[in-house]
Amino acid sequence: MKVPAWLRRIGTTWSRARERFGPRRRLVIVEGDSLPVRLPKRDLVLARDGAENWCVGLNCPCGCGQKIELLVIPEAKPRWDVKTDSKGRPSLRPSVWLQQGCRSHFWVQDGRVQWCD
Repeated sequence: MKVPAWLRRIGTTWSRARERFGPRRRLVIVEGDSLPVRLPKRDLVLARDGAENWCVGLNCPCGCGQKIELLVIPEAKPRWDVKTDSKGRPSLRPSVWLQQGCRSHFWVQDGRVQWCD
């Protein structure tokens, strides 16, 4: 069953409002070189093997249910940088732009998703 466009727009508007005014995302660190099968609903997960960071995972913030995995190892191309501020809130650079599926394009800055138009 296809969801009507007006209903999808309401869902997108709600997701973006929740991101702007809701609780900030946190960074959860797991040991190993891969992500767990199930990711937290909102938080980012960093897979770390010893002292080496491997990848960051999160569920797409638009609510489509897509699991996003971003490599952070220096040898990877493309690669992302993940940092936390003094309160432990994560930031990702560069932006995340999904080329398939929902085609979301966003930044994570200080635990908040900032959408690109």
